[in-house]
Amino acid sequence: MTREPFRILFVCLGNICRSPTAEGVVRHLLASRAPELEVEVDSAGTGDYHVGSAPDQRAQRAARLHGIDLGDLRARQVEAKDFERFDLILAMDRQNLQALEVMRPRASRAELALFLEYTGHPGAPEVPDPYQGTADDFELALDLIQAASRRLIALLREQHA
Repeated sequence: MTREPFRILFVCLGNICRSPTAEGVVRHLLASRAPELEVEVDSAGTGDYHVGSAPDQRAQRAARLHGIDLGDLRARQVEAKDFERFDLILAMDRQNLQALEVMRPRASRAELALFLEYTGHPGAPEVPDPYQGTADDFELALDLIQAASRRLIALLREQHA
């Protein structure tokens, strides 16, 4: 009998900056540092602004500089079935966490949390939205996401070993 993989959904507003970056970083780390973990990851947005779009070019560029390819990802909006499909739904900021709590069906089994708080990341509890910013803002978001992703992988190892 095979065990079901642990499923994680990363969520931001439009699913073109922070959440696809988190998806890409965690996929990369799972493949390179923790291939033994049975974990599936995805990303989505609480808004429908960019459904079907590739991640923002600035997010792709920042990730590519760290050996992470986001080019195949496409934005989608959170759906009611996500609350049953995923074990853990991690929001990039409080605004999106609140939106998820409103969307959440009563019978949902998914755990909802802020990504940085869940991983025990020191400092700010939110990944700032770089969309209106510069390349440096995308680098900052990537740095926060990478650090939190390493902590997430360590937590997953502890919980699912």
